[in-house]
Amino acid sequence: MAFPHRPDAPELPDFSMLKRLARDQLIYLLEQLPGKKDLFIEADLMSPLDRIANVSILKQHEVDKLYKVENKPALSSSEQLCFLVRPRIKNMRYIANLVNADKLAGRTRKYKVIFSPQKFYACEMVLEEEGIYGDVSCDEWAFSLLPLDVDLLSMELPEFFRDYFLEGDQRWINTVAQALHLLSTLYGPFPNCYGIGRCAKMSHELWRKLEEEEDGETKGRRPEIGHVFLLDRDMDFVTALCSQVVYEGLVDDTFRIKCGSVDFGPEVTSSDKSLKVLLNAEDKVFNEIRNEHFSNVFGFLSQKARNLQAQYDRRRGMDIKQMKNFVSQELKGLKQEHRLLSLHIGACESIMKKKTKQDFQELIKTEHALLEGFSIRESTSYIEEHIDRQVSPIESLRLMCLLSITENGLIPKDYRSLKTQYLQSYGPEHLLTFSNLRRAGLLTEQAPGDTLTAVESKVSKLVTDKAAGKITDAFSSLAKRSNFRAISKKLNLIPRVDGEYDLKVPRDMAYVFSGAYVPLSCRIIEQVLERRSWQGLDEVVRLLNCSELAFTDMTKEDKASSESLRLILVVFLGGCTFSEISALRFLGREKGYRFIFLTTAVTNSARLMEAMSEVKA
Repeated sequence: MAFPHRPDAPELPDFSMLKRLARDQLIYLLEQLPGKKDLFIEADLMSPLDRIANVSILKQHEVDKLYKVENKPALSSSEQLCFLVRPRIKNMRYIANLVNADKLAGRTRKYKVIFSPQKFYACEMVLEEEGIYGDVSCDEWAFSLLPLDVDLLSMELPEFFRDYFLEGDQRWINTVAQALHLLSTLYGPFPNCYGIGRCAKMSHELWRKLEEEEDGETKGRRPEIGHVFLLDRDMDFVTALCSQVVYEGLVDDTFRIKCGSVDFGPEVTSSDKSLKVLLNAEDKVFNEIRNEHFSNVFGFLSQKARNLQAQYDRRRGMDIKQMKNFVSQELKGLKQEHRLLSLHIGACESIMKKKTKQDFQELIKTEHALLEGFSIRESTSYIEEHIDRQVSPIESLRLMCLLSITENGLIPKDYRSLKTQYLQSYGPEHLLTFSNLRRAGLLTEQAPGDTLTAVESKVSKLVTDKAAGKITDAFSSLAKRSNFRAISKKLNLIPRVDGEYDLKVPRDMAYVFSGAYVPLSCRIIEQVLERRSWQGLDEVVRLLNCSELAFTDMTKEDKASSESLRLILVVFLGGCTFSEISALRFLGREKGYRFIFLTTAVTNSARLMEAMSEVKA
């Protein structure tokens, strides 16, 4: 039922070292303020910090009280204040207000600001403007890699997506390059590197510069990871916009997995309390169902419950010695498994209730029609009804973006009509959101020149591929084009299936979307790994508008073992979804690879839309 790893699958590197490094560096920074101190932590950093150094570790290093950085006056009586913050202007203003209030009251204390993952010049400028630069000491906690699971590393930078893909702000590229440099120092060198996208190219170039500056650190070492693949999120918005149907993806869509853990409410725990649960490979029940299509999960859990009951029933015929062994060795494990099993059954029931209420089947049917390019008028009517019924502003936006990208932009009549209905239904304050989506290429209107696609296809039949390419490039430059249909055809993203797609025994990565669609990002990775280069994918690269932005960087493989060449690090810049992770885990099992995922943050369609929205929920 669950997908076991192949017996010949390579071993994963031990990433717990990254946690120890981050913890030691933080302790070193805290000890630079000797004696008791109060620690102010930004809300965003609380969950990651909890995974690295819990309260008891902080207390051991003389942290007295913990406060949250918020828009309230601080009531700390300590003589030493330490601030652990992201490099944001509003945080600098908060610290400045606090220090200046102390100055007015004639109070002198020591202040230390620790920026994570790096400090920016703009922040120091604000401290200088506010007249407190000389009163505070600034440091950097270069904590940019949090192991969420045995094969998943997150930079926990959800703002990366909006900052780079909407605002064009490149400040986090250095953080990505530093993270890759740290990984290659610990587990490198990496013999083969591939990438596609502007951000991927810049990150790679900066990373290589860092490697050259510290040349010799990884020389002569055997690589542990054979391939690295860097991919921009804007190469494939479609996958991120689709509803997830693998169990882990659905849990994320329904309950929001934050920093590798999830808060299950009373409706799941069957008690009056909420419970925070860590979701990773250590949870034996979750590990077996996380990559499964949701339709298989109930059957698996009921079978598991029967097996568990059978193990409990064994104690009936036991003598005293056997009972003693059972209690000391097995009972604790069975009780733990029983607790996890009831939690996941509760989660499944809660998901089912919510999805039935939302008429999930109809929604999935519409998404599949959009992906395949059928019944576009019916799908547009469904989206209009969705808006008129005010189901959810984020969901309505997501469907409009999916329609726009799969159709290469909306025809002006539809664009105006849907936008007007949306603003009337959800409020005119969403107007700026439409501007953002347009700038990011998520929701666009076809320009008059875009109707040339029919002419373009006729021209391409008459002239050579190269000339046709140039013509299409000229057409593409008229607008930010997605070319989804052409890419889908080229890479066979919509599987041809005779009869029903068997979700119990998946045949390809399309199972993560009920057999309707193979994630584009995963297909690109599969194709490049097969060829060990972008050769033969020129047309796809051109359709992705990345003719200058696809690169391959290969070194001699004489030191790389055959085991390391089957370990692949995939770097998603702008976030990746649990569906993509499940699809690549499946590909790994099929081909004998093991994938390691590094992402700026784990994302889903709602987070993507919220990042673009100017209306905060």
